[in-house]
Amino acid sequence: QVQLVESGGGLVQAGGSLRVSCAASGPTFNIAAMGWFRQAPGKEREFVASITRNGRSGDYADSVKDRFTISSDNAKTAVYLQMNSLKPEDTAVYYCASTRIVGIGVRSLLDYDNWGQGTQVTVSS
Repeated sequence: QVQLVESGGGLVQAGGSLRVSCAASGPTFNIAAMGWFRQAPGKEREFVASITRNGRSGDYADSVKDRFTISSDNAKTAVYLQMNSLKPEDTAVYYCASTRIVGIGVRSLLDYDNWGQGTQVTVSS
């Protein structure tokens, strides 16, 4: 089974930047895409961004478009989320996930097979 481990969360002031990372291990050969989701206290987990295995296509939620950038390394064993112009409403636990569904635009939690443990991102006003 694929294991995913997030890192890089922390506390940042509004307007600042932060990058979270996700390292994948195990049978990563069948991963078609990876995504980032987030869950704020009292809210449902929501889609943030995803990237295809070849790293050429990214998909973003409207709330983060033009502020966040998803990328992956050449070995396709790590995925990153660069978050700029952070807002207090971006505060959440950020989760990395992988899917075997090919193509861009995979946004449903149910379509993702493996999940990391999450990393906390807190944006102060």
